[in-house]
Amino acid sequence: MATDIKMPQLGESVVEGTIAKWLKQPGDRVEKYEPICEVSTDKVNAEVPSTFDGVMVEIIAQEGETVEVGQLICRIETEGEGAVENKPAASADSVAPAAQETPKAKADTAGDNSNKHRYSPAVLRLSQEHGIDLTQLQGTGKGGRITRKDVLKAIEQGGTQPAVATAAQVPVPEAPVAPATPAAAPAREAVTASTTPAAPAKTGVVLENGDREIPVTGVRKTIAQRMVQSKHEAPHAWTMMEVDVTGLVALRNRLKHEFKQREGVNLTFMPFFIKAVVDSLKEFPQLNSVWDGDRIILKKNINISIAVATDDALYVPVIHNADEKSILGLTKAVNQLAEKTRAGKLELKDMQGGTFTVNNTGSFGSVLSAPIINAPQAAILSFESIVKRPVVFGDNMFAVRDMMNICMSLDHRILDGLMAGRFLKRVKERLEAYGPDSQI
Repeated sequence: MATDIKMPQLGESVVEGTIAKWLKQPGDRVEKYEPICEVSTDKVNAEVPSTFDGVMVEIIAQEGETVEVGQLICRIETEGEGAVENKPAASADSVAPAAQETPKAKADTAGDNSNKHRYSPAVLRLSQEHGIDLTQLQGTGKGGRITRKDVLKAIEQGGTQPAVATAAQVPVPEAPVAPATPAAAPAREAVTASTTPAAPAKTGVVLENGDREIPVTGVRKTIAQRMVQSKHEAPHAWTMMEVDVTGLVALRNRLKHEFKQREGVNLTFMPFFIKAVVDSLKEFPQLNSVWDGDRIILKKNINISIAVATDDALYVPVIHNADEKSILGLTKAVNQLAEKTRAGKLELKDMQGGTFTVNNTGSFGSVLSAPIINAPQAAILSFESIVKRPVVFGDNMFAVRDMMNICMSLDHRILDGLMAGRFLKRVKERLEAYGPDSQI
């Protein structure tokens, strides 16, 4: 009998996934750890690998179909189980139809290199770790695709000589890629997280009027679904306060060069923003909660989700136990997550457990925003651009100050304006308390 492969659990709060692309078709041979399909969720993109050798016999869930966790997506016949592998040798007339079709499918793809430059995360990781030049290998997979076994064979043979690649020769992965760790769990549970920004949109189809139709990627579809869901389910309320961060700007300017030399990372405003948020969440734990059906759950841990944008997608990796970190610790955590996001190396654990989201929209010049809540969290807070402008200061005097808006969207099922306003005021007070000589 064929083995049922079901939609795996791709995160602690993920209940469904969308089949973005099938990498194997019925009749195709499947090798252990070889990806069989790409799945998109609201948290990550993932390739679902097989944990045994066999043959794909049936696809149940079609591309673009959203499937609940635990629901059947395909069937794979493992070696020794079915007619394809264990039929005794006999005359051509006595061979079962399935056994006749599989060799034919392989013959049809001989010389086909359509998938030669499509690399799975496992293949990329192995090649990078052992200095294997993938352009020098001949793939044995469908369409000339280089498999994990091809790379292992090259490693056993002493590797390949690195090629001097021109821009035209550098392979460009067509699918999101990230390091993969083979799992010992059943195939239905074995997944490889990938948050690499999708390749730039293809040229698309030119319409009759000259407009261009751009295909919607799996990541973009997932973002769209989650944003629509959040806006429909959570009644958004919005509030804003103005913050005088003149002292904070002076403090950062005083410390940034020494900090960079000593710690090796840039001192940005983001760690100060997060620190003000987590300290205020301790005073107002209602903000550190989630909506759960017909109840509200106050979260014990303070895990800050931070928005990290790529060219065509937005990810929200998590700083776990952010309230236990200093400005230095937060600086390193922010840098690490940003680098992992842009390099496509985020793991599932990096995306799980967030309790409150912080977004630095000011980094690209925004002065006002109304962010969409990262459901099921209670609120999201955006920090806008710091702008010098004249304000009334002191005893009826005008002065040029560094001013910034902080904008918060809140789930009105969980929070009311009074609680949200008090919380935002404490964030403001903490930021305004910094001075040129403050200690961090």
